[in-house]
Amino acid sequence: MKVTTESSSPTEIILNIALDAADEEPFVDRSYRRTVGNLAIPGFRKGKAPRSIVESHVGRQALLREALDYMIPETLNRVMQERELRAFIEPQVEMLEWEPVSFKAVIALEPAVDLGDFRQLRLEKTPATISDEQIDLVIDRLRRESAPWEPVSRPAQFGDLLTLDVRGVMDEVEIINDSAVDFIPHPENVLPFPGFAQHLEGLLEGVAKDFILVIPEDYPRPEFAGKAVSFQATALAIKEKNLPAADDEFAKGVGEGYADMAALRAEMFDRLNSEAEAQAERAFQERTLAAVLDQATVDLSDLVIGREVQGIVEERERMLRQQRLDLESYLGYVGKTPQEFQEELRPEAVARLRRTLVMRQLAKEEAIAVTLEEAQAEVEEMLEETAEENREAMRRTLYAEENLVSIQNAILTRKTMERLTDIVQGLADAEERETAADSEMATAEVETATAAAAASGSETAPKSEPEPETTAAVATAETEPAAATSAPETQGTEEGAKPDAD
Repeated sequence: MKVTTESSSPTEIILNIALDAADEEPFVDRSYRRTVGNLAIPGFRKGKAPRSIVESHVGRQALLREALDYMIPETLNRVMQERELRAFIEPQVEMLEWEPVSFKAVIALEPAVDLGDFRQLRLEKTPATISDEQIDLVIDRLRRESAPWEPVSRPAQFGDLLTLDVRGVMDEVEIINDSAVDFIPHPENVLPFPGFAQHLEGLLEGVAKDFILVIPEDYPRPEFAGKAVSFQATALAIKEKNLPAADDEFAKGVGEGYADMAALRAEMFDRLNSEAEAQAERAFQERTLAAVLDQATVDLSDLVIGREVQGIVEERERMLRQQRLDLESYLGYVGKTPQEFQEELRPEAVARLRRTLVMRQLAKEEAIAVTLEEAQAEVEEMLEETAEENREAMRRTLYAEENLVSIQNAILTRKTMERLTDIVQGLADAEERETAADSEMATAEVETATAAAAASGSETAPKSEPEPETTAAVATAETEPAAATSAPETQGTEEGAKPDAD
């Protein structure tokens, strides 16, 4: 076998690998043994025909082509082990010649990540604040939810409940014909088409209104985009909410009831404050990570970026299918080629990769790990919040290996982010100083006790060496294999070149 390096860089290496007949022989023989059992050759029992007969029957090239499925990955894996190469994602392989077999492999190496002096970053968290106006908005929403709809004798307004007969015609084809349908017009309501709700403002009960609505060019369904629809709408009834007064009586009827309006407002403050604190924490985490990303250096190969782009394309395809669209139709609608679309996705792919790799490096440098037991404990907490009739099915799902790994990744990401926010607020240094001080104090206490005992000849002085059974226990704990840990999940990446199983 001959292996030559076509090119090499810190991010990837390209190898040309040429096999000779001796290299191919074990794989072709394996292909023969897998093939012979499925052949019926006259004069031989099934599976007993010699290789020379099988080769003459199916051709050596047929055996060789089947052997490629394991010949290439196993050969590449062996070459990588010999050269101590570690692939970050599955290598890209290109066939060069069939006989003898030769191929080219592009191997993306582990990206180099330099976080810079991130421990010197300092940021302050913006505290969450709740105003009386925010509480008023919640109270008003509760009033609207509890208020009954009552008929009114006036033109329709946004927020009213309209009972409508609606007919819509596009290109002389009726596309909408609804009778006595309830509809609440609102500027943000885009059904059945954007702009429809605005035409209902001022509608009078029992009076038909005709109007033409032009659907926006960027409407997600291309068969409707840019076309005009002729509508006729008739309001059979117009109703509005009769809001109750925001007083103690109202508070007593909300949920399980509150003693008075002050108690209701206090509860609303607690809820809003909790949500605001969570939102402020998320915003602070994003700002913190952005600061680390700004100073971090990540070397990525084109192969890794290309695989991430492909992963994003597949995500977009799934989203389009949910809207009953395919990628080809979408690209035609927006006037882009697949190549242009993929090129537009490169910045997003790079950003995702940098974020994932920086988080993984942070976990590594801060020695953050998550054990399987931690993931299982989190699963049990989830199960406690699951309805009893669904608990066993949920247990089987969550304890599946891939889901446990995903939960470990989520916990690791959470712990890493918590550590990072502590660092930028200076809290991590304070914790380390406190831990160091506690350790020094404990050492000083032991030394003092030892000196005092030695001076008095006490038999209770701390021993300089542990008893044999204690030593054995410590050794067992220290040599116990570490629990499985997981790095933050890397999207679109797969570690190692994995040969197909025989």
